[in-house]
Amino acid sequence: MTHELIAIALGVLAGTLSALFGVGGGIIFVPTLIFLGHSAHVAVATSLAAMVPVIAVGAWRQTRYGSVNWHDALIIGVASVPMTKAGEIVATSLGNDTLRRVFALLLVLVAVQLALRVLRPPAGETAVPDANGSPPPS
Repeated sequence: MTHELIAIALGVLAGTLSALFGVGGGIIFVPTLIFLGHSAHVAVATSLAAMVPVIAVGAWRQTRYGSVNWHDALIIGVASVPMTKAGEIVATSLGNDTLRRVFALLLVLVAVQLALRVLRPPAGETAVPDANGSPPPS
Protein backbone atom coordinates (compact mmCIF):
# COMPACT_ATOMS: atom_id res chain seq x y z
CA MET A 1 0.00 0.00 0.00
CA THR A 2 2.87 2.39 0.73
CA HIS A 3 4.15 1.94 -2.84
CA GLU A 4 0.73 2.95 -4.22
CA LEU A 5 0.54 6.01 -1.93
CA ILE A 6 3.95 7.16 -3.09
CA ALA A 7 2.86 6.60 -6.71
CA ILE A 8 -0.26 8.72 -6.10
CA ALA A 9 1.81 11.48 -4.47
CA LEU A 10 4.23 11.26 -7.40
CA GLY A 11 1.37 11.66 -9.85
CA VAL A 12 -0.01 14.69 -8.00
CA LEU A 13 3.43 16.30 -7.81
CA ALA A 14 4.26 15.57 -11.44
CA GLY A 15 0.91 16.87 -12.66
CA THR A 16 1.35 20.08 -10.67
CA LEU A 17 4.94 20.63 -11.81
CA SER A 18 4.05 19.79 -15.41
CA ALA A 19 1.34 22.43 -15.39
CA LEU A 20 3.61 25.01 -13.75
CA PHE A 21 6.89 24.44 -15.56
CA GLY A 22 6.38 21.92 -18.36
CA VAL A 23 8.38 19.25 -16.54
CA GLY A 24 7.41 15.96 -15.02
CA GLY A 25 8.53 12.63 -16.39
CA GLY A 26 12.26 13.00 -16.55
CA ILE A 27 12.75 15.30 -13.64
CA ILE A 28 10.17 13.89 -11.21
CA PHE A 29 9.17 10.37 -12.24
CA VAL A 30 12.52 8.82 -13.12
CA PRO A 31 14.42 9.76 -9.93
CA THR A 32 11.45 8.82 -7.74
CA LEU A 33 10.96 5.46 -9.44
CA ILE A 34 14.68 4.73 -9.04
CA PHE A 35 14.36 5.72 -5.36
CA LEU A 36 11.46 3.27 -5.06
CA GLY A 37 13.78 0.49 -6.19
CA HIS A 38 13.11 0.23 -9.93
CA SER A 39 15.98 -0.08 -12.36
CA ALA A 40 16.80 2.96 -14.47
CA HIS A 41 15.44 1.15 -17.53
CA VAL A 42 12.07 0.47 -15.87
CA ALA A 43 11.95 4.02 -14.49
CA VAL A 44 12.52 5.58 -17.92
CA ALA A 45 9.95 3.36 -19.64
CA THR A 46 7.37 3.84 -16.87
CA SER A 47 7.93 7.60 -16.95
CA LEU A 48 7.25 7.71 -20.68
CA ALA A 49 4.00 5.78 -20.28
CA ALA A 50 2.88 7.80 -17.25
CA MET A 51 3.40 11.11 -19.04
CA VAL A 52 0.88 10.32 -21.81
CA PRO A 53 -2.21 11.43 -19.80
CA VAL A 54 -0.32 14.36 -18.26
CA ILE A 55 0.74 15.61 -21.68
CA ALA A 56 -2.72 15.13 -23.18
CA VAL A 57 -4.51 17.05 -20.42
CA GLY A 58 -1.83 19.74 -20.23
CA ALA A 59 -1.83 20.35 -23.98
CA TRP A 60 -5.63 20.45 -24.06
CA ARG A 61 -5.82 22.97 -21.19
CA GLN A 62 -3.01 25.16 -22.52
CA THR A 63 -4.59 25.14 -25.98
CA ARG A 64 -7.75 26.57 -24.43
CA TYR A 65 -5.64 29.47 -23.11
CA GLY A 66 -4.02 29.96 -26.52
CA SER A 67 -0.56 29.16 -25.15
CA VAL A 68 0.40 26.26 -27.42
CA ASN A 69 2.45 27.00 -30.52
CA TRP A 70 1.19 24.02 -32.53
CA HIS A 71 3.54 24.72 -35.43
CA ASP A 72 6.65 24.36 -33.25
CA ALA A 73 5.08 21.50 -31.26
CA LEU A 74 4.43 19.51 -34.43
CA ILE A 75 7.90 20.14 -35.84
CA ILE A 76 9.60 19.11 -32.59
CA GLY A 77 7.27 16.16 -32.10
CA VAL A 78 7.62 14.78 -35.62
CA ALA A 79 11.39 15.33 -35.64
CA SER A 80 11.77 13.45 -32.36
CA VAL A 81 9.84 10.33 -33.43
CA PRO A 82 12.59 8.74 -35.56
CA MET A 83 15.10 9.20 -32.78
CA THR A 84 13.02 7.36 -30.18
CA LYS A 85 14.23 4.04 -31.57
CA ALA A 86 17.84 5.22 -31.45
CA GLY A 87 17.37 6.39 -27.86
CA GLU A 88 15.78 3.08 -26.91
CA ILE A 89 18.66 1.14 -28.47
CA VAL A 90 21.26 3.23 -26.64
CA ALA A 91 19.38 3.06 -23.32
CA THR A 92 18.97 -0.72 -23.45
CA SER A 93 22.62 -1.19 -24.42
CA LEU A 94 23.79 0.65 -21.29
CA GLY A 95 24.00 -0.99 -17.91
CA ASN A 96 21.67 0.21 -15.17
CA ASP A 97 24.39 2.12 -13.27
CA THR A 98 25.67 3.76 -16.45
CA LEU A 99 22.17 4.85 -17.46
CA ARG A 100 21.61 6.31 -13.98
CA ARG A 101 24.91 8.22 -14.17
CA VAL A 102 24.18 9.57 -17.67
CA PHE A 103 20.73 10.65 -16.52
CA ALA A 104 22.20 12.35 -13.43
CA LEU A 105 24.72 14.16 -15.63
CA LEU A 106 21.92 15.36 -17.90
CA LEU A 107 20.01 16.74 -14.89
CA VAL A 108 23.13 18.55 -13.65
CA LEU A 109 23.77 20.05 -17.10
CA VAL A 110 20.15 21.24 -17.34
CA ALA A 111 20.38 22.76 -13.84
CA VAL A 112 23.61 24.59 -14.70
CA GLN A 113 22.15 25.88 -17.97
CA LEU A 114 19.03 27.17 -16.19
CA ALA A 115 21.10 28.78 -13.43
CA LEU A 116 23.32 30.55 -15.97
CA ARG A 117 20.28 31.91 -17.82
CA VAL A 118 18.74 33.20 -14.60
CA LEU A 119 21.98 34.89 -13.51
CA ARG A 120 22.73 36.42 -16.92
CA PRO A 121 21.13 39.81 -17.62
CA PRO A 122 18.53 39.75 -20.41
CA ALA A 123 19.80 40.53 -23.91
CA GLY A 124 20.15 44.24 -24.50
CA GLU A 125 20.52 45.02 -20.79
CA THR A 126 23.81 45.47 -19.03
CA ALA A 127 24.09 45.01 -15.31
CA VAL A 128 25.59 48.18 -13.87
CA PRO A 129 26.97 47.67 -10.35
CA ASP A 130 25.95 50.08 -7.60
CA ALA A 131 28.42 52.21 -5.62
CA ASN A 132 29.44 49.17 -3.53
CA GLY A 133 30.15 47.08 -6.62
CA SER A 134 27.02 44.95 -6.19
CA PRO A 135 24.82 44.27 -9.21
CA PRO A 136 21.44 46.02 -9.27
CA PRO A 137 18.46 44.12 -7.84
CA SER A 138 16.36 42.34 -10.42
